[in-house]
Amino acid sequence: MVTLHTNHGDITLNMFADKAPETVANFLQYCRDGHYDGVLFHRVIDGFMIQGGGFDADFKEKSTRASVKNEADNGLSNKIGTVAMARTSEPHSASAQFFINVGDNDFLNFKSATNQGYGYCVFAEVVEGMDVVNAIKGVATGNRGHVHQDVPVEDVLITGVTVSE
Repeated sequence: MVTLHTNHGDITLNMFADKAPETVANFLQYCRDGHYDGVLFHRVIDGFMIQGGGFDADFKEKSTRASVKNEADNGLSNKIGTVAMARTSEPHSASAQFFINVGDNDFLNFKSATNQGYGYCVFAEVVEGMDVVNAIKGVATGNRGHVHQDVPVEDVLITGVTVSE
């Protein structure tokens, strides 16, 4: 179990280590290393997802370790309350960024071992704090710089993380 302490309240996650062992190990290592302390939920789209894990409060991108293998072919679906790894268009590019689904996003599920079909690896689910997730998904958003859209107008910050064995 992992608890994300945010400035909106706590979100507790149950890890699916049996279904996504490399992804869970990677996420837990970032948690233990303090990587998520002081990072933003920097992308919020109501009906879709809230994404965090990559930018500090000054909106500077945090350095990451090497990316992990995409384990999206694990039978888990991107449904409301599940947590998945964010990545680029390259299927095996996930490192530290993750998102919490606030909609049933079946189009993000694994379909085939191709660039277009790989999907996004679900590795956890919210077991407490869905009210906090729902509060975050409703915050006002706007643009930040010329590149970033759907950024909360007021910072949504992960203030710390607790890992319970």
